[in-house]
Amino acid sequence: MSILVVGSLAFDNIETPFGRSDNTLGGSSTYIALSTSYFSDDIKLVGVVGADFDEEHFQLLHNKGIDTRGIQVVDEGKTFRWSGRYHYDMNTRDTLDTQLNVFAEFDPHVPQAYRDARYLCLGNIDPELQMKVLDQVSNPDLVILDTMNFWIEGKPEALKKTLERVDIFILNDSEARLLSGNPNLVKSARIIRKMGPKTLIIKKGEHGALLFTDDGIFAAPAFPLESIYDPTGAGDTFAGGFLGHLSRAGEINDTELRKAVLYGSAMASFCVEKFGTEKLAGLDLLEIDDRYQSFLDLSKIDDQ
Repeated sequence: MSILVVGSLAFDNIETPFGRSDNTLGGSSTYIALSTSYFSDDIKLVGVVGADFDEEHFQLLHNKGIDTRGIQVVDEGKTFRWSGRYHYDMNTRDTLDTQLNVFAEFDPHVPQAYRDARYLCLGNIDPELQMKVLDQVSNPDLVILDTMNFWIEGKPEALKKTLERVDIFILNDSEARLLSGNPNLVKSARIIRKMGPKTLIIKKGEHGALLFTDDGIFAAPAFPLESIYDPTGAGDTFAGGFLGHLSRAGEINDTELRKAVLYGSAMASFCVEKFGTEKLAGLDLLEIDDRYQSFLDLSKIDDQ
């Protein structure tokens, strides 16, 4: 099942109470594509980078079978850069510096060879750019969208218009409350699903995730980890694992959606164990399936 991922590629300077990593490969589409690559060998990536995006970074993506012909390279510019510091609880962070660089002028162009992709995942970029991508693709079977507080507050009408064309919407709990204007997540989900997406996932960080569909609500736990080094990109990694399982399953129903949430959670739990994309670059499917089984075991009760 062909997959198109559109979003940001970036270099991050990350500081947490447990270490620091500079010039770390990041960006929403990077995390999504790397996470999805363990489930699919037909991933196409659209984004923009500068001349500082070296061959080694392209090679990392190529090694995972990711098609990078849709990445625009601006020879006279620099790649999007972000610097942040996480607090001790790892749930809050301070943005120290943001340099949009070539990303400020990003105008997504979907190559003709990408336009018939069956699954489309839109990272948390400007909703007007997300709409531009939707206008270029040829009736995909599934559209997944992510967003962030910045766009909910800055371009709410554009986001709501885009949501009318989305099948699955992924956001975190604070974003859900902000978009819906309601503090209760169950009520928030009902309000947001009326905006277009019939399937909604609300991520709750260390408290797991909630899946809302016409068939009901599914609650997935978070994996209890002893060491969390860097939560950057965990949400995008979740989206990649979620999308990856659905593409591998080849069908979308309530059972597969629930499995996809657990696979997404499994991938996110790997991501936070090292800085940036380091952990995602060195996994294998056996590890992933073992972690998925661990998620199943967390809530399993043997009824004798």
